[in-house]
Amino acid sequence: MTDTVTPPRGPGLRAWRALVAHEGRMVRRDTAGLVIPLGLPLLLLVMNGSGDSPPVPGLDGMSQQLAYVLPMVIVLTIATVGVINMPSFLATYRRYKILRRLAVTPARPSMVLVAQAVVGLAQAFAGIVLVVVAAAVLFGLSAPADPLGLVVALALTTTAMFALGMLVAAVSPTPNAALAIGLVSFFVLMALGGGFGPRGNLPDGVAAVGAYLPFGAGLDTLMAAWTGGPLDVVQLGALAGVTVVAAAVSARLFRWE
Repeated sequence: MTDTVTPPRGPGLRAWRALVAHEGRMVRRDTAGLVIPLGLPLLLLVMNGSGDSPPVPGLDGMSQQLAYVLPMVIVLTIATVGVINMPSFLATYRRYKILRRLAVTPARPSMVLVAQAVVGLAQAFAGIVLVVVAAAVLFGLSAPADPLGLVVALALTTTAMFALGMLVAAVSPTPNAALAIGLVSFFVLMALGGGFGPRGNLPDGVAAVGAYLPFGAGLDTLMAAWTGGPLDVVQLGALAGVTVVAAAVSARLFRWE
């Protein structure tokens, strides 16, 4: 009679819940990392959303300035969480050998990545809800003209920013390096994408490049979906391409220690 060997079971649902809850507590204790993605976009919306500008045709009560500022702060929220916050946490775990220790347990280091992504998505979602509610209460925000297009644009913008964050985490040997690389990447994407003003103020070649980087592509597609304009398929493809390439390169370069 031969003995049957039962293969070891992976971590169960309780382990996943515990890890996500732990990552949530870590993010909650990081005051700057928690407040900035929620407070800065809201502040920019309040300061810039009420400018005197004509209404968007077909959207009662929504000014053209709000139609630009709201998508901009939404992309800003996603980029802050994905490109700055998440890489800093992962680099810290690598420095203190938390990932190395997890590698020899049933938990697996990959679970940390999933838990970080879940918590990051929750934080970004909270920030987006906050600015949308504020825009509706303060400025009479109209409902999006193309809800399905808005969901697609939002999903692709989020995956692109988070994939870039994973790439930053993969190449950053220390938490300080992750913060520095993340901040530089964030401000470059924001500057080229229209976060500091319309891209029309930039040189033509620079503006053309910025339109297909994640910040510019996300801003344009979200604005088009909200106002009923045509979505640029090339920009959506650029967001998807960044997601695939950055995720593949980060998986190739990522080290657990």
